[in-house]
Amino acid sequence: MLAIIGGSGLTQLSNLDVSHRRVARTPYGEPSGALTCGSICGNEVVFLARHGYGHAIPPHAVNYRANIWALKEHGATHIVSVASVGAVRDGLNPGDMVIPHQIIDYTWGRKSTYFDGNGTPVVHVDFTEPYDAALRRQLILAAGRAGIDIKDGGVYGATQGPRLETAAEICRYEREGVDLVGMTGMPEAVLARELAIPYAAINLVANHAAGRGESSNGIHFERLEQVLQEAMGRVRCVIEQLVGCYASGNEAVASRQG
Repeated sequence: MLAIIGGSGLTQLSNLDVSHRRVARTPYGEPSGALTCGSICGNEVVFLARHGYGHAIPPHAVNYRANIWALKEHGATHIVSVASVGAVRDGLNPGDMVIPHQIIDYTWGRKSTYFDGNGTPVVHVDFTEPYDAALRRQLILAAGRAGIDIKDGGVYGATQGPRLETAAEICRYEREGVDLVGMTGMPEAVLARELAIPYAAINLVANHAAGRGESSNGIHFERLEQVLQEAMGRVRCVIEQLVGCYASGNEAVASRQG
């Protein structure tokens, strides 16, 4: 079963035929909200709003461990994260959709592992490739089937938030190889890896990062909502194609190839 985690701009899936909502309890506390269960084009999907359904939970306060655990317990076999980002790299513009392939983690103080405390043995997971290769490929193919342009590859810089970055910080991140900045990609990705759930992301460029392009003199928040509303329609189309692909049996093929 495919799980979708929605970020800013995607607090619900309008193409999800909702059957019920499930309040989850986990050993790590409560997730961001109830799991919204239903189907897309007749295929089972579960959705979770990362910041809560009222968008009231800031990035640094999200209970990432509870979110991923709840999805696993519900039977999620794959997770797609949808998140808005700022563009650092030249050539990326508001409205672009990117499937990132790497992460640099600048966050701090977040609960970032299940292997911690109460005598739990330390376990080191391989995180060389933070996103699942097969799921990334299926997202790119799904966009192609939907006739939607999507960019393959990008380095996601996970920043602490909730404030946006300074122009000097963006210059630093660019020197270190960052293409996109967001606040929620970590520890979400590594927690999915610890639970052996294939995880990939759709990043939506909401704005140029601080000091770049339209944001050279500041971020224009009134423009962000317009960009995200338009882009989310394309995200829903990609998800429909992805769900159909996995339901038709390509999931097993993708897993063997990954």
